[in-house]
Amino acid sequence: MSGVVVVGGTAGIGLAIARARAERGDEVVLTGRDAHRADTVAKEIGAHGIALDLSRPREIASALAGVERVGHLVLAAVSRDRNTVTAYDIEAAQHLVTLKLVGYTEVVHTLVPRMTRESAVVVFGGQAKERPYPGATTVATVNAGVTGLVRTLATELAPIRVNAVHPGIVGDSPYWSDKPAEALENYRAQTPTGRLTRMRDVVDAVDFLLRNEAVNGVDLAVDGGWLLR
Repeated sequence: MSGVVVVGGTAGIGLAIARARAERGDEVVLTGRDAHRADTVAKEIGAHGIALDLSRPREIASALAGVERVGHLVLAAVSRDRNTVTAYDIEAAQHLVTLKLVGYTEVVHTLVPRMTRESAVVVFGGQAKERPYPGATTVATVNAGVTGLVRTLATELAPIRVNAVHPGIVGDSPYWSDKPAEALENYRAQTPTGRLTRMRDVVDAVDFLLRNEAVNGVDLAVDGGWLLR
């Protein structure tokens, strides 16, 4: 297997994915905005760390210059943005749109020449695209944009496969585990499975999308059926 690149692999679900692949014996490259943190985390799990800021897309090609082979690419980097139409923060909106749409695309553009016909890409979106909330103006829009991005990439890069994963409320993730217990209980009660999505569920879903050669151009919701309620 060629190398595995996890963009946004220094924390949360991205780190969990990078760690799982490193433990499996894969060659893993993970990226993060901070060079020291990327290097430190990478050494801890037996990977290679690269400093990369998706919100500065013109610097992406040079940051990834040392990556030679890419079997699997996971675009997991996220930025939390609470933005409303009534109090619209243009700078914050531009940052998130650039990071997740332009930045993701530039990573793929840079690394495609180092992929093979058997390579696969997974792009992270989120369920705010289906169930927006106050403050999700940019998040919901960008995550919906991930659907379009995945479909056009799967078409243009064929036979390289490209899929998206859209996690629901990941209860044991660093972001959600700090939330009040009653808030998490409310989400759990709305989920048909009676439990929240776990980080290991998302890692397993990403592994499935990367591994299964018949799955291409899909949006995979990993939310326990939360949207059904």
